[in-house]
Amino acid sequence: MITQRLHSLPSRPGVYLFLDRHKRVVYVGKAKNLRNRVQSYFSEKADLGPRKARMVREVADLDCIATDSELEAFILEATLIKRHKPRYNIVLRDDKNYPYLCLTLKDPWPTIKVVRRLPRDGSACFGPYVPASAMWETLAFIRRTFPIRTCSGNPSRRRPCVEFQMHRCLGPCTGQVTRETYMKAVDEVKQFLRGQRRELLRSLENRMNEAATRLEYEEAAAIRDRIARIERALEAQKVISPGLGDIDVFGYSRDDERACVKVLFIRSGMLTGAKDFLFRNLKEESDQDILANAVTQFYTGRVGSPGEILIPFGHESMDMLSKWLSERTGQPVRIRQAPRSGKRRELLDMAVDNARMAMVPADSPRMERWSHVLLTLLGLRHPPRRIDCFDISTLAGQATVGCRVSWVDGQFDRDSYLRFHIRSAQGPDDFAAMREVIQRCYRKNPLPDLILVDGGRGQLEAATSALPLYWRDVTRLIAMAKMRDDRPERLFVPGRAQSVPLDPADPSTRLLQNIRDETHRFAITFHRKVRDRAGLASRLEQVRGIGKARRLALLKAFGSVENIRNARLEDLLTAGRMDRATAERLSAALAPSEEGGGSEAD
Repeated sequence: MITQRLHSLPSRPGVYLFLDRHKRVVYVGKAKNLRNRVQSYFSEKADLGPRKARMVREVADLDCIATDSELEAFILEATLIKRHKPRYNIVLRDDKNYPYLCLTLKDPWPTIKVVRRLPRDGSACFGPYVPASAMWETLAFIRRTFPIRTCSGNPSRRRPCVEFQMHRCLGPCTGQVTRETYMKAVDEVKQFLRGQRRELLRSLENRMNEAATRLEYEEAAAIRDRIARIERALEAQKVISPGLGDIDVFGYSRDDERACVKVLFIRSGMLTGAKDFLFRNLKEESDQDILANAVTQFYTGRVGSPGEILIPFGHESMDMLSKWLSERTGQPVRIRQAPRSGKRRELLDMAVDNARMAMVPADSPRMERWSHVLLTLLGLRHPPRRIDCFDISTLAGQATVGCRVSWVDGQFDRDSYLRFHIRSAQGPDDFAAMREVIQRCYRKNPLPDLILVDGGRGQLEAATSALPLYWRDVTRLIAMAKMRDDRPERLFVPGRAQSVPLDPADPSTRLLQNIRDETHRFAITFHRKVRDRAGLASRLEQVRGIGKARRLALLKAFGSVENIRNARLEDLLTAGRMDRATAERLSAALAPSEEGGGSEAD
């Protein structure tokens, strides 16, 4: 079949997909000439490394998508890699939408909110914030300091809320404030988020002096206190250089087995966050290809791009990425290779140093000490470099899900986290769900050094029955039961009749607790998301005019009942692609009752 397809391929730009005998996509690539590129894999003279040679042996079929230009092929390749996550591609597995703070400037009375999808309605967005804790602290400070509204709907209330009474909101719903006065407060928020310290403080000092001149001492004192809080907050911000503007800086480091890409987010000269991505088993890939694929896939997600991107070394695809980002943002986006000197060189060196440090935990003495304790406790021959932990989350057998968390070389490997919708288990059967999850997980993925199961002997036996025969008699599978009735946490090990109590002060106990708790958090978060979506779908089915296509569109755009309930009518019209009458029926159906109000229960 493959030989026949090779001669029918077009000689034009496009993307090709290699499929295995199960019709799974194992590789995605782009080409200026599809026929020549694909044929080169199957030529007798092809000089393929061991990894690509193994890939070609697995290929049972192929698919091609012709494009009008090499740029279209470049973007389509990155999109398909993110969608299919092929085994033989360099894959950026972290597909999160990073949080931004958004000022809704198009609203009559703008407010600030958290978004993970950048709106294209003229709002001012600031971020991304990684980790998100810094963003929540900034948002809390803004709401305490700047008197703009925090309500999510149209501010047309019968009486002002408690925020107005506490002088934390100017109260546009009262009709006692002009839009000009309100927009001054919005401009102050904008200046604060942009780090425009001098302009903001000068404006507030002028207002304080004007209030004092009018003998309005209470207002002047309130502005004075606000100035003091802002000065303390600005001093705590990590200012790199005010003149740099917005830059993303990519650092890169590599050892024999792994590569790390570190991204520093510089906004208005301030460091707002950082994110690292770890890659493994890419010995045959060049540094240039690894970095280029990471940068490309990072921006083909929903991450906003700044006007400048710094990378330590170049690649031929960066020119196409720069052109595409410029077209997408409507402003020039420049990708620069390592400058020789200056502040940008210092930033790049800092990103490279951080990428190098992100791989240090593999040789950490603390990890070795904990591993030796585990060796003694579990009778393992070698320190476990990789520990996989599993947990099941359900509510009375509804929306049952399973999750896997991986701990590798002394740290959590979030790129390897897996989530499972339970298919076969019926009702509240944790044992059957655990068996299904482990069977499905290791059908494709390699086994780790140690498997940890959240639960007792029942979960351990279910997990044991799901593993291959050669694993069942080896002490590389344990279950950890939580503390109950003043009894310490315990380990259940195959072949041992009695559980093993854990010493709370032992480092190995803290390690296992940390891994187990992270798995439980991940499973609970996924379970709530699935449950919320199921509730949203059932609520939407009751609204006339909301069919399957619109339900899917609303699910993708908002994700929860609460978000749809708080959405503006214009957002519902756009996201759901519906007429105004249907949007109004939807808002009415999801509105809280007059008596109870409140939010949905978990």
